Amino acid sequence: MTLYIRRESSKLWKRFCCEITTEIGLLAENWKYLLAGLICQYIHGLAAKGVHYIHRPGPTLQDLGFFLLPELGQERSYISETVFTSVFVSFFLWTFHPFILKTKKIYTVLIWCRVLAFLVACQFLRVITFYSTQLPGPNYHCREGSKVSTLPWPKTALEVLEINPHGVMYGCGDLIFSSHMIFTLVFVRTYQKYGTKRFIKLFGWLIAIVQSLLIIASRKHYSVDVVVAWYTVNLVVFCIDKKLPELPDRTAVLLPVISKERTKEENHKLLNGNGVDPADWRPRAQVNGKIDSNGVHTDNSMNDA
Repeated sequence: MTLYIRRESSKLWKRFCCEITTEIGLLAENWKYLLAGLICQYIHGLAAKGVHYIHRPGPTLQDLGFFLLPELGQERSYISETVFTSVFVSFFLWTFHPFILKTKKIYTVLIWCRVLAFLVACQFLRVITFYSTQLPGPNYHCREGSKVSTLPWPKTALEVLEINPHGVMYGCGDLIFSSHMIFTLVFVRTYQKYGTKRFIKLFGWLIAIVQSLLIIASRKHYSVDVVVAWYTVNLVVFCIDKKLPELPDRTAVLLPVISKERTKEENHKLLNGNGVDPADWRPRAQVNGKIDSNGVHTDNSMNDA
């Protein structure tokens, strides 16, 4: 048992080192795209914080989802966050599976370049929408009477550039588009294309539906925020995916390219014999004497004379 564990550990370590070497090479070529994607995530956070300064609380708008779905309440708002965190962590870990598993289909660096491109495009549209029209937030901390429904104006420039994790969870005004649904749908669609387990693909779409209902039931977004995210994210991902170069498939087996002429020749040889040249099958005259390898007739009677 100890020998088996030692042997498998050695294989795992070799696989990990080989993958590290491959990914470092890809990172050296694509680090600019990853850095740009991360910077855009920071800019999106600043934009969401900026709209919180100009948010004005008001009466909650009439919403069909609020009417149909029971309200979870402020004490159960953690449920949707727990589901989203599970989706995020699961997808993040899956993108690093090539370092451990033997069967792999993606490269970690390349898949994150693609995912960040999808996220940045969707978030750019999201920023435009919630700065175009500010709606009173339906969340509990965004309603009238809440002390954090509107942020006080910053006193220094550094305060504007600082992103507080607590503020990310309790933002107001960044509506029309659900940020959680952007991440969830991008992750689910990415696994739908590059994942290998059919059960996980179906389960991912089910989780996306459940996440949508939980966001509405938690009163974190209006129903329109979720609906817009569903069709906009899918449309954006579809369009960008067509423009980006396709990722190399690591499961493909490289086979030698054989020309049509060579294939026909090989088939002809197989029909006539085991790889014998067709020229060797031409008819020869059967007369007294010998026939050499070049098909030249040698008369024995002439030699005897």
